[in-house]
Amino acid sequence: MFTQQDGTERETKNRILRTAFQLFHEQGFHATGIATIVREANVNPGSLYHFFKSKDQLLLSVLEFAIGYLGPAVMDPVERQIGDPIDRVFGLLAQYRDGMVQHGCRMGCPIGNLALEVTDGNSQARHLIHQNFENWTQRVEAWLRAAGDRLPPELDRSRLAHFILTIVEGGLMQARAANDLKPFDDSVAVLRDHLNLLEARGAKARRAPSKRERTSRKADVKKSRGRT
Repeated sequence: MFTQQDGTERETKNRILRTAFQLFHEQGFHATGIATIVREANVNPGSLYHFFKSKDQLLLSVLEFAIGYLGPAVMDPVERQIGDPIDRVFGLLAQYRDGMVQHGCRMGCPIGNLALEVTDGNSQARHLIHQNFENWTQRVEAWLRAAGDRLPPELDRSRLAHFILTIVEGGLMQARAANDLKPFDDSVAVLRDHLNLLEARGAKARRAPSKRERTSRKADVKKSRGRT
């Protein structure tokens, strides 16, 4: 059981994390000063330093916050709205596209941006960013597995999920550079073609006789020849 003071401190800390997460996304980590964070979070500097000893520690806490934020804010809404597992992939991509439309091809992916900005010299941040990406791909991989035999049985779902992440991050980055959604849309269109081909292979595999059926047919042919 926690006291009212504990609850107030928790809310203050979460407000700082949400504010820093948003500002790092909008402005970048290095361009965002502590003064801006405390002003936008409506706290005093002492409150921030009570929870975070430095800006670098705040960054790590923001990345941990993002790990918990991914499910409820990004993945869960797609799962609630879309039942088909493959359509979920494109629903997720549409969600990123909507964000780019809303912000005029600015900002992109908050974790992708931080990956480009801070990981070279910060091994702890690199680890947490990698964990964010891995959690993302694991959810997408689960959707691909839920598609079952619609996709070829030999398909490596994990590799495909990582490929989809590459399309998202690369498409967003190019759209920001071009100030145009066309690079993102073109990337998604190629993914759609690829998944259509994979579904066609899956359908062909479903129609093909199994190894047991082929063996049984060969045995029947031998028996038939033996009777003639």
